[in-house]
Amino acid sequence: MQDKGVDFMQGVWQEEHVLYQDKLLQYTQHQFTFTCDSFYVVMNTVAKVNTYADSCFDNGKWAEYAKGTYIIKADTLFIDGTYTKANYKQKISGCHKIGQYLPIFIIKKYTADSLYLENFQQHSPITLALKEKITCVPKPIQ
Repeated sequence: MQDKGVDFMQGVWQEEHVLYQDKLLQYTQHQFTFTCDSFYVVMNTVAKVNTYADSCFDNGKWAEYAKGTYIIKADTLFIDGTYTKANYKQKISGCHKIGQYLPIFIIKKYTADSLYLENFQQHSPITLALKEKITCVPKPIQ
C-alpha cells in the first residue's frame, strides 16, 4: 500500500511569483501536487537568453514535469523523482532535463495555506500557495 505521507503537504501548491524574476535571465515557477506519499510537479521556465538548441528554446517558455515520492525528516523535504513527459510517463529523451529529479528543500515555514521552501542546492526561495486541499486515500502499489 501507498504510505499516507504528511498531512499538511496534501494538496496542490502553486508558486505565483519568483523572487527577482524581472531581474533574472531565467527562472522557473513550480506547481506541486502532493497526494499521500507521492508528488507531481510542473515546472514552467521563462528564459530571456537562449542557451539551448533553437528547437528546444520555444521562444523562451517551456514546461517540464516530474513525479515520484517524498519524505520529510525534521525540517527537510527530500524528493525522489523522475523527469517525465506531460502525461507523467517516463521521459528518456528530448529537450531539457531527463533522468532523476532529486531536489532537497528546507521547509522554512508552513501555514494552512502557505508553504515556504528553500532549495538546498541553489539556496533559492520558493513560496507556494495552497490552491486545492487533497485528502490522502492510499492505493495499492502497482
